[in-house]
Amino acid sequence: MIKNTVFIILILISGLVAHGQNIGASAEYVKALTTKWEGERFADGRPKVPDGILERLQNCTLEQIWGYLGKKGFNNQVEKNWIILKPGETMVGRAVTAQFMPTRPDLDTYVRAQGKTEGRNQKGGINIWPIDILTKGDIYVADGYGKIKDGTLIGSSLGNAIYGKTGKGVIFYGSVRDMQELRDTKGFNAWVKGHDPSYIKDMTPTAINAPIRIGEVTVFPGDVVFANEYGVVFVPAFLAVELVTDSEMVGLRDEFERYMLQLGKYPSGEVHGDWNDKMKDEFRAWFTKYPKKTAITSKDVEAYLTKEGH
Repeated sequence: MIKNTVFIILILISGLVAHGQNIGASAEYVKALTTKWEGERFADGRPKVPDGILERLQNCTLEQIWGYLGKKGFNNQVEKNWIILKPGETMVGRAVTAQFMPTRPDLDTYVRAQGKTEGRNQKGGINIWPIDILTKGDIYVADGYGKIKDGTLIGSSLGNAIYGKTGKGVIFYGSVRDMQELRDTKGFNAWVKGHDPSYIKDMTPTAINAPIRIGEVTVFPGDVVFANEYGVVFVPAFLAVELVTDSEMVGLRDEFERYMLQLGKYPSGEVHGDWNDKMKDEFRAWFTKYPKKTAITSKDVEAYLTKEGH
């Protein structure tokens, strides 16, 4: 156990050294950050949470996800108070992260030279580098340090490029331009802190696929992003599968409780609280006749009902 811990620490240190030299984090560094993920990965090291899990997460609520993460000790995963391009929609995907910083000439010179060494596109602005590596199902998450005027990380052209690569949109702790045109891009959505007609100016991308800060949240590359009109949650990849099952079960329980409370068959305290055996049997019978398609199985129900406090 001690040897494994020392090995992980050494990997992280070497990754940090490499990250200090590179703009894009190495696959080894990303893997070291996300060692608890045991599934498939992208070539860049990011966890590849299955599409089926992302689709199921689409039906969860912010409160269900927040509640589960809190029980696991992840208390700083939600960021609120966004300007949303298309309110009322939910967006779920895998995070590709980027950090921007205020430009200073010596830093900018280094970044451009290092980007050339890494084979990054030398045509157009360097703000396109994170976009170049996006793949299907990715969500571009960027820390633009809240800059609004001259902090527009994309406009309509790059927004269309992002949607073409990912089928998704963006989460920016910063701003965008061309809001009207972006709203007309079918399927694209954006959670931003502001918008402005100005072009991006005096901003330098200093890290791609490294941990970044989005408001009160630390975001890892490969985190699962859940965004709706109530906020944005960043889910550690290794918790995604269990979270989805837990959230779906909570959703079923809530639906069952509302149904039973409307019937008035039992006192509210028996329905909304720790269930006795009689209430558990009612839930089993209700679930057996549940008319909607669900990924929850009878085995999942029994596992849930046998947990202490249910």
